[in-house]
Amino acid sequence: MTVPGVGPIAALTFKAAVDDPTRFKRSPTVGTHFGLTPRRYQSGGHDNPVRISKAGDSDVRAALYAAGNALLMRSIAQSQIKSWGMRLMRTKGRRRAVVAVARKLAVLLHRMWVDGAEFRQEQLGSAA
Repeated sequence: MTVPGVGPIAALTFKAAVDDPTRFKRSPTVGTHFGLTPRRYQSGGHDNPVRISKAGDSDVRAALYAAGNALLMRSIAQSQIKSWGMRLMRTKGRRRAVVAVARKLAVLLHRMWVDGAEFRQEQLGSAA
C-alpha cells in the first residue's frame, strides 16, 4: 500500500490472487497473467493490436485498473510512473495509459513482494 494509487483493496486482491510470488519466475509475466496485455488480431498480412486480452482473474484486473486510474487521476504525489503515464495519456489516450500503468503496477507490486522492499519515491529533478 506504499505505492501511490494502491489502496488496501487492490493490495489484498493482488496478494490473494498471486498467492505465492515464486510462482512467477519473472515479474513482467504477472501483467500478462492477469490479461493486461494487448490482444493481437492477425490474419494474412494484417497485424492489428486490439483491446486487452482479458485473460486471468477479472477482479484483479479491475482492482489494478482502478489503482492505475487513481494513480493517474487522483494522486498528487509525483513519481516516475505517474509522469510516464501522463506522457502516454497525451499520445495514446486515457484508457490505454491506465492499462499500461496498471500493468506496470502489477510488475512493481510483484517485484516489491519478492524483494521485500518498500516503494521509494524517485526524485524527478535528478532523473531529468
